[in-house]
Amino acid sequence: MFLERKDDGKLHKGSVLVGYDLGEQYSQISYCVYGQEEVDTVATVVGTKQYNIPTMLCKRKGVNQWFYGKDAVKNAGEEEMFPVEGLLALARKGEQISLDDEDFDPVALLTLFIKRSMTLMNFIATVEKIDGIMFTVDELDDRMVEILAQASANLGLKTTRIFFQSHTESFYSFMLHQPQELWNYQVLACEHDGRRLKIYRMDCNKRTTPVVVLIEEQVYETLVIPEEDEEETIRQDAYHMADERFLGILRDMCSGRIISSAYLLGDGFRVDWGEQSMQFLCRNRRVFRGNNLFSRGACYGLLEKLEPSEAGAGHVFLGRDKLKSNIGMNVLRQGNESYYALLDAGENWYEVEKKCEFLLAGERELSFVVTPLTGKNIETRTVALSGGSGTGGPYTRYCMEMSMSGPETVQIRVADLGFGELFPGSGQVWEESFSVV
Repeated sequence: MFLERKDDGKLHKGSVLVGYDLGEQYSQISYCVYGQEEVDTVATVVGTKQYNIPTMLCKRKGVNQWFYGKDAVKNAGEEEMFPVEGLLALARKGEQISLDDEDFDPVALLTLFIKRSMTLMNFIATVEKIDGIMFTVDELDDRMVEILAQASANLGLKTTRIFFQSHTESFYSFMLHQPQELWNYQVLACEHDGRRLKIYRMDCNKRTTPVVVLIEEQVYETLVIPEEDEEETIRQDAYHMADERFLGILRDMCSGRIISSAYLLGDGFRVDWGEQSMQFLCRNRRVFRGNNLFSRGACYGLLEKLEPSEAGAGHVFLGRDKLKSNIGMNVLRQGNESYYALLDAGENWYEVEKKCEFLLAGERELSFVVTPLTGKNIETRTVALSGGSGTGGPYTRYCMEMSMSGPETVQIRVADLGFGELFPGSGQVWEESFSVV
C-alpha cells in the first residue's frame, strides 16, 4: 500500500531501496542500490552475518532515554530500566502502555523502534535519502495495514514509495529473482523459530497466461527445539523427536509432488538436529539455509513494484491479500462494443483504487464482468442504481469510484453528475458492494 497516489519521479542509479522485515521477535533490514543486482542485508555487527534486530525497546527510569534491539536486551535486566517487548502484538491490541508513570501509544513505540533500527542504514544512506521502502510482516490484515500506514507516515521519509506485503508475497518476490532451475517445479520454505514451524509451498500453474502462482501455508505448533543450555540427554531426545516429526511432515508435503528446492529459515535450524529429515529433503533437490529471505524478498518486491522484471511480468501471485479476478465492463466506445478493464487480478485489496466517468441513457444498473484467474467460470455482477430520477436529458453522466474492503468484497460509489448545464445532476450518490472469489 502506498500512502500517496502521485508520481515521485523516476528512479535513478544510486537510489537506495529498503526491504524491512518487521517481526514479532526479530526484525531485519535488507537494501539494494538501484542499477545493481545485488541485495544485501544490514548486519548488527559489522563484518558478521548477525542480521537479527530484537524487536524490543527499553526506557531508562525518569529520563527520556530509549534503547532498541540488542542494547534493549542487554539493559532489560537492570533495575532502573523498563523493557517493552512484543511491540507488534501491543500495536495490534491498540491499548495505551503505562510505563514509568506515563502512558504511551503502542504504535508510536513501534515507530520509535523502526526509526532507531533504521539508523543501521546510515553507512549506506540516511533515512532522508532512502528512495523507497517495502515493509513485510508475517500476517498482513486490515489492522496491520492501518498500523504500518500510521507508523510509515511518522518516519520522516522523503519518499512516497512506501509499500507493505506479507511474508508469503516476500517469498514469491524472492523466488522471482532466483535462477529458474530452482523453481521449475514446486518450492518449499520452512520457517522455524524454535517452537513453531511454518511451511510455505509455492506452485506455478504454467497452463495459464500469465502464469498463476499460488502459495499454500501450513503451521505446526508442536515441533519444539530445546534451548542449548538443556541437559545433553534431554536435548538429544528432543532433537530425535523433532527430527521424526519433521520427516513425517516433509514426506506428506512432498508426496506426489516434484520439489525443485527448499529453504530452511530461522533460528530453529541453527543447530543440526535433523539428520533423517535433512537426508530426505536433500535427496534430488537443492536445499539452502539462512534467515534473511523475507527482508531480501521485500526488497525484490519493491523492485517489482517500481520496475517489473521479465519474470514478474509473466507471473501473477494470487495470495490471500490479492484480488483473484479481473473485473471490467462491456461498454460502447466510439460506437463499438468493447471490454473496459477496471481492476486487475493480483492487486493487493488494500491498494485497489479506480475512478472513471461514463454515460448512461435509460439504464439504471451497472454490470460488471468478473473473470477469475483460479479457473472458475466468468460471472456477472449487477448493481442497481435504484431511485434515480434522471436528468431529463438523453444521457446522464456518472462518476464511479472503486475500492475493496477485503480480498473478496468490491465497494463502489457512484455519483450523478448530470449532462451539461442544461441537465444538471441530482447530486444523488449510490454506495454498493459485491463479492468476488
